[in-house]
Amino acid sequence: MSRALVLGAVFVDIVVDVPQLPLSGEDATGEMVASHVGGCAYNVYGAIRAAGQSATLFVPVGVGQYADVVRADFAHKQVPVKIPVTGADNGWDLAMVEPNGERTFLTIDGIERHWQPSWFDRVDLAAYDYFYISGYELENPQSARVILAALAQRPAGTTVIFDPSPRVAHLPAAVRTGILGAEVMVHCNEVEIGHLMPGEETLQAKMRRLFEVTHCPVIVTLGERGAIFDDGQVCQTVTGESVPVTNTIGAGDNHCGGLIAGLMAGLALPTAMQRANELAAKVVQQTSGCLDFNK
Repeated sequence: MSRALVLGAVFVDIVVDVPQLPLSGEDATGEMVASHVGGCAYNVYGAIRAAGQSATLFVPVGVGQYADVVRADFAHKQVPVKIPVTGADNGWDLAMVEPNGERTFLTIDGIERHWQPSWFDRVDLAAYDYFYISGYELENPQSARVILAALAQRPAGTTVIFDPSPRVAHLPAAVRTGILGAEVMVHCNEVEIGHLMPGEETLQAKMRRLFEVTHCPVIVTLGERGAIFDDGQVCQTVTGESVPVTNTIGAGDNHCGGLIAGLMAGLALPTAMQRANELAAKVVQQTSGCLDFNK
């Protein structure tokens, strides 16, 4: 049975509805909606679990008020704390949601920006078939070196699923080169692939160019239109569905987690992507960016 190691961060999301994003110098009024445990890795893990597959959530949990919230959530949902550390609190973010459901994050980073080589002593990489990592954790050059060095030790034939994140433009060039290797499946949106593969050519041409680097399927999400993939032989769109949108927090994360879960279950790529579309459509109809997996 396939297993997945989900590396990254766990945050506290503070969700606020705003009529529109304020401009510089303006004074805007928002409405507090909710406070949830979130973060890309946490949302991906939740999607894998909600889809009926097992995974290991490999995230640091520090010391402080936000780490306390994370620990309480993990205890309630019976999620093991794999990297208990000291020295800093976990991060948090202010998620400002506009009436159309679009979200904008203001993030205050924490312990998750300071990966250490010793953390990987706590896990056996040989036990896993899939490894998820987000571009958020690779923005800090020191953390990127630690994570990429660890992933380089994974067994041959295993797959890294790399989600570049909206911060992809801030990744150092050496980090982009380091992560975009063989057996790395890139899962991104239309804007993000434009940063990875700059140029004026079509989306399909950028996907094929990226495939020629990774030799692994490239998946690009298209919102309610679904998602498109290029596996080196065909480039095909898997249509999505139009649903009422509460907010888009975690939409890409849950799509990525759903895709991983489908691949773990042995589904063909188009079928796995259809499952991913369904999970993404489900999460945008709720406030939290993580699906309920505590069942």
